[in-house]
Amino acid sequence: MDYAMNFGPVFARSDLLVQGAIDTIVLSAQAIAIGLTIGLVAALLRTDGPRWAGRIVAVYVEAFRNTPLLVQLFLIFFGLPYLGLRLSAEQAALLAVSVNLGAYSTEIFRAGILAIPRTQVEAGLALGMSRLQVLRYVIVVPAIRIVYPALTGQLTLTLLGTSIVSAISASELTLAGARIESQTFRSLETFLVLAAIYISITFAFRALYGIVGLWLFRRRKGPSQTAATTLTPVEGAPL
Repeated sequence: MDYAMNFGPVFARSDLLVQGAIDTIVLSAQAIAIGLTIGLVAALLRTDGPRWAGRIVAVYVEAFRNTPLLVQLFLIFFGLPYLGLRLSAEQAALLAVSVNLGAYSTEIFRAGILAIPRTQVEAGLALGMSRLQVLRYVIVVPAIRIVYPALTGQLTLTLLGTSIVSAISASELTLAGARIESQTFRSLETFLVLAAIYISITFAFRALYGIVGLWLFRRRKGPSQTAATTLTPVEGAPL
């Protein structure tokens, strides 16, 4: 049976596709900002915080890394109203994607922090750097540099994972595609167009990650950064 491809009905509803793409980009950007903040704070608490805080973080990480995002989304959207907290579909989507990314990024950040030798921290303090300077220049920035490829890979998965929120009718690209498909009955054409848009968005985000990486790791060093980079001990030299 021959099938005649016809993208005309799909492109005729390009306004839905454009709005869906914008909603996906906005949701992804917000979730990435919130999720990375959660992950960095949780990683610092788990590596250098009080023991009770580390245990709470460990429970949070294991709970969200070992359950599907779709289940987490349903628990937030359908479960929280039983506790008296009712969220809109968009709010529930943002919360679910953010805390899911936070759990995964916690372990990524923690791996980078644990890769920083303890002697680096001690040397920074010995040089008269404040604890905030040590945290920023000796721990956080070098740790992010170490895990940046893995981190950006997880961010890409988060962007693509936003398609799941269409299950609760949160506004985003997949939901727009489903509406177009139901109106035109052009399933193949609709989802081919969706795939092309997702690829374009993903490559745009990856280009942005590259620019951010250049800004973070290759910019001109200030006095504190220069001091921090001198903390790496020479092999065989006494500390």
